[in-house]
Amino acid sequence: MSAIITAGVDIGSGCVKTVLFEIDGEKTRWLGKEYARIRSRDPFALAAETYDAMLAKAGVSAGDVAYVASTGDAENLRFATGHFYSMTTHGRGAVYLNPEARSVLDIGALNGRAIRIDGGGKVLNYKMTSQCASGSGQFLENIARYLGIAHDEIGMLSQQADNPERVSSICAVLAETDVINMVSRGISAANILKGIHVSMAVRLAKLLKSIGATDGVVQMTGGLALDTGLVAALNEALVKEKVALVAESHPDSIYAGAVGGALWGAFRHQKLSRLEAVAA
Repeated sequence: MSAIITAGVDIGSGCVKTVLFEIDGEKTRWLGKEYARIRSRDPFALAAETYDAMLAKAGVSAGDVAYVASTGDAENLRFATGHFYSMTTHGRGAVYLNPEARSVLDIGALNGRAIRIDGGGKVLNYKMTSQCASGSGQFLENIARYLGIAHDEIGMLSQQADNPERVSSICAVLAETDVINMVSRGISAANILKGIHVSMAVRLAKLLKSIGATDGVVQMTGGLALDTGLVAALNEALVKEKVALVAESHPDSIYAGAVGGALWGAFRHQKLSRLEAVAA
């Protein structure tokens, strides 16, 4: 079977991610990737713009794409060929980014989830965090804005802490009140951020244990995967919880859902093509 081109479009709570792959049997080649913050824009219109921009940069026409897989909140994307549940795509994308991964922590703008997978990215078990948990990307972004810190400085500052102040509440609203009180008491931004990371990490470590993820590599995906402070705090929490897991990130972790969509899309396209060939 000749090489095909597939795309993945992942609409999350905060960002749109698109990827483009050329797949020839077991060989895959990454042709393009784009992401855009949603903010107050229409996510479906933004997805179309981002997808078109990716194709243009890659020099690929829409007609050359054999399968466009949607995932996340993109179920009604008009130009998608088919849709995949996001746990399925994050599992497959995690294994693509890190073949040693046997569990996934997907932490996005509004919530997080732990997913246990096999070597092919198949979902074996999962559990979500609370919708109101103070362990989301949006919560951290709000705190950084209040502290006057750029989003990309959070991880670095957190790792400079010398006396972290834990946030006790799991409710984002109450946790933000805790932070305001900390600032009034003169707690440094570094210690506030590390305290938030520690609080998040303890809950995430217990979430992983609850799905039976007790050893191996846990691949971070989603927007907070690139928060080096959170990754460091999580590895510290896993040691304290006596769990033989190592949390790892990847420069392209934010694209994991879109990657998994593109790869599962290729699998589905090839399967349908074989069935059509047999029927003919």
